Amino acid sequence: VTVVEVLSPTNKRPGEGRAQYLRKRREITSSLTHLVEIDLLRVGEPMPVERWHGVSDYRILVSRAEQRPQAVLFPFNVRDAIPAFGLPLYPGDPDVPVDLNQLVHALYDRGSYDLRLHYRDEPEPPLSSVDATWADALLRDAGLR
Repeated sequence: VTVVEVLSPTNKRPGEGRAQYLRKRREITSSLTHLVEIDLLRVGEPMPVERWHGVSDYRILVSRAEQRPQAVLFPFNVRDAIPAFGLPLYPGDPDVPVDLNQLVHALYDRGSYDLRLHYRDEPEPPLSSVDATWADALLRDAGLR
């Protein structure tokens, strides 16, 4: 019904991993299967999206089989909450609402990542100067720097 792909660094780096993923993506989008592609990585080359020339740190693409070649793109940046989206199912069935932002925050809390991550270090890849200033203030307010 729906393939959900969470992109990995291998998918976004030039080479066979990216080529293999792009072949898989074409295969899915040539079928009657919906595709939800989640890119939560700032590193690497974003996946191509026809007729969109914007820039964003992260993206979620929802490609519904019955609406192709059109798809819905949710671009967002490091300061934004991850947008909620509808997970398509069978025709006529309502979408399942996915609040990925809430899920990521719950996993962060459950995994105690605030104790595991080194917030004094700068992120890789580096943030823009404006975003780095914002992140530094946010981390200082949280007592993590």
